[in-house]
Amino acid sequence: MKPLDKRLLAYAQGARSYIGLLVVTGLLSALLVIAQSLLISGSISPVIDGTKAFADVLSLIGLLVLVFALRVIVTYVQEAYGHRAALRVIADLRTQVIRRAGDRGSRWLSAGRTSSTVTLATEALDDLEPYFVKFLPQMILTVSVTPLTLAVILWLDWISAIAILVCLPLIPIFMILVGRMTQANSQARLKSMERLSQQLLDLLAGLSTLKALGREQSPRRRVKDLGEDYADKTMRTLYVAFLSGAVLEFLATLSTALVAVEVGLRLVYGNIGLFAGLAIIMLTPEAFKPLREVGAQFHASADGVAACQAAFDILDEPLTGSESEGTNQAPEYAPGVSTSADVDSTRRDAPDLRRSAIEIHNLSVKAPGRDTVAPQSLSAHIEPGSITALKGPSGSGKSTTVSVLLQLVEPTAGTITIGGTVLNTIDKESLWRQVSWVPQRPVIVPGTVLENAGSKETTEANESPQEPSDSLRSAAALTGFDAVVASLPEGWNTRLGQGGVGLSVGQRQRLALTRALVEPRPLVILDEPSAHLDAMSETFVSAAVRELAANGTTVLVIAHRNAILELADSIIEVEANTVRSQ
Repeated sequence: MKPLDKRLLAYAQGARSYIGLLVVTGLLSALLVIAQSLLISGSISPVIDGTKAFADVLSLIGLLVLVFALRVIVTYVQEAYGHRAALRVIADLRTQVIRRAGDRGSRWLSAGRTSSTVTLATEALDDLEPYFVKFLPQMILTVSVTPLTLAVILWLDWISAIAILVCLPLIPIFMILVGRMTQANSQARLKSMERLSQQLLDLLAGLSTLKALGREQSPRRRVKDLGEDYADKTMRTLYVAFLSGAVLEFLATLSTALVAVEVGLRLVYGNIGLFAGLAIIMLTPEAFKPLREVGAQFHASADGVAACQAAFDILDEPLTGSESEGTNQAPEYAPGVSTSADVDSTRRDAPDLRRSAIEIHNLSVKAPGRDTVAPQSLSAHIEPGSITALKGPSGSGKSTTVSVLLQLVEPTAGTITIGGTVLNTIDKESLWRQVSWVPQRPVIVPGTVLENAGSKETTEANESPQEPSDSLRSAAALTGFDAVVASLPEGWNTRLGQGGVGLSVGQRQRLALTRALVEPRPLVILDEPSAHLDAMSETFVSAAVRELAANGTTVLVIAHRNAILELADSIIEVEANTVRSQ
């Protein structure tokens, strides 16, 4: 990433106002630095020369105190606003990365990108704060303080200005050379962090299985190796930062000393005035300081710059197919909640699914990276208010068909129409507001059972947030989830862990079915709703399906079990095919 990348201004609106503030504070800092040096020289030189008494320069000393106070205020405002701007930019980038990951859908995430995206959005982008708080202000000061200071020195004494101009390029030349090494180390560190995070996530997800098989030692060694690799790359980055910081400090100090010696000798021989000499000696370090700090702070911000570049790689990658049409992460429930910041105004609202038939015309979807087409040439009719079952062997494309209907996957061939309207001309959000979706792996976030079961609107409508609404109680009774709640230690207020820890797999399925019934929508999609349930629990699913159909809801269910298939008004056979490469 460049020192000031245009993409940062494009993706993070908070950066624009911050850059404007830095320009203003940079100019103020430059003027205050110059004023401070001139006031100190103007106060000391006449007293030493004997042309003025100490009392005669008290007004200059008063101005000096005022200038010093203003420098403190400017620095405070700059740093305080820098932290706020950094947090705002990080939040903007994090939101956009997560949204773009959702736009790409589960297939993109499943291709080894889940852990890297999570690491980037949670931990890595936090390293961007030193870039805004330390590095970027010094960059602005370099283009403001250094030129103005050099101009004043040139006005005072051209010989000293030439001496500074000779020494000044040494710092940026060295900084560029070392910066390339630092950037490479930071990128390697980020990749190592992503590999370690992926391994830890996989290990935690399958820890019970590994222990049961007695194979926990092999992942343990792998995590240890990855941890050592991450530590090694981190230490390399720190070594480079330490050595380069020391060298930059040495170059700046040496250059300042050379100018000071030159000015001191000329003062001894009377070739330069005391006022000019003192001002030059005080201004010279200020001319070198921004460049020196840029080099030093670059290493502190290098990790954040690498993370920012990784974010740009995700955001700059063009969307394809249905990805370009809007958000690709369909909600399971919570009607009326917008999931996309931008809605394509050229797209039409979805027809009323209570009265509109769904037609599938010769639908085919080729699996990415494979020669399998699933489904293959699927054609079907789904009548509104009916129960329709998708049946077929595993891998035949039943879930993929649902994903195409939800506009999560772009079909390879064929179309789907709703009420005669082609699916890809319909606004996604208007469609999703009419759909309740219960996937095979329902999303359960850390929080109480009530928070996971009730929609946002339902929870806020209650006078007591700890109590479920009547509609939620009715839905729970229909699915048998009320018995599950009764068995929990704190009932509806029982807290669940990540992924629904605290509930069995079957109980999680009941929870997902319950929240889909809280405020039933015109179309309810159930993906293997009884897959993890026993025979008795399956009766609750059947009762829920019948209740939905009785209320005029269109039910589309993926099922293998006869108990669910027998409820269907129509059964659609889904088949796959393997296409041999030519």
